[in-house]
Amino acid sequence: GDKTELGALADYLRSLGAVPKAQPMALLVISAHWEEAVPTVMTAARPPMLYDYYGFPKASYEITWPAPGDPALAARVQALLKAAGVKTAADAKRGFDHGTFVPLKLTYPEAQVPTVQLSLRQGLDPAEHLAIGRALAPLRDEGVYLIGSGMTFHNLRAFGHPQAMTMSETFDAWLQETATLDQKARDQRLAQWATAPGARLAHPREEHLLPLMVIAGAAGADRGKTAYSGTVMGARISAYHFG
Repeated sequence: GDKTELGALADYLRSLGAVPKAQPMALLVISAHWEEAVPTVMTAARPPMLYDYYGFPKASYEITWPAPGDPALAARVQALLKAAGVKTAADAKRGFDHGTFVPLKLTYPEAQVPTVQLSLRQGLDPAEHLAIGRALAPLRDEGVYLIGSGMTFHNLRAFGHPQAMTMSETFDAWLQETATLDQKARDQRLAQWATAPGARLAHPREEHLLPLMVIAGAAGADRGKTAYSGTVMGARISAYHFG
């Protein structure tokens, strides 16, 4: 049931902190829950919480994850994107949304690692997000841990549906295979993701898939591997690591 499903996912999220060989100097999180006209970085030194949901129990609005921001990293992100010809913006007021604080509260419960969020770009063009990732690749050698927070299946009407597993398996298998390919083949397939089998059943709207494009772009020649595969409300979801 749900308890074991979510327990397995929670265990995976807890394990993420051990993935980098050394404790990262900072985290850069691309969340499915923030879209702007141009890629935008959070620049607050002490980011607030952004409870970007409604109708949840009172306790959901008392969650805290007081990680410090990192204005220097935010500026570096903007500089790298500018050098690649990508216009950017900064947001000094925005706080951590649930795409960041829900998983990372499990990964970094002490909230000790400085964290910056980067938005998606409106229009959700996969090739653009791959290019954004390519521009950010140098951060990987600068002690920054890049995390894409989304979902490989995000069809709200299908969750819990008897057909959810069938609907999600096809596209998930395609994605798992895509992650393992060489850079050129992977990027080509990701740019054309909407033509994949089951693509629009898995993502009627693709904001939950786009963080993967940024991470794959930053991965360069490193092939991906499936680090987690499980189910949420009857649908297959998976997570990938590169490098």
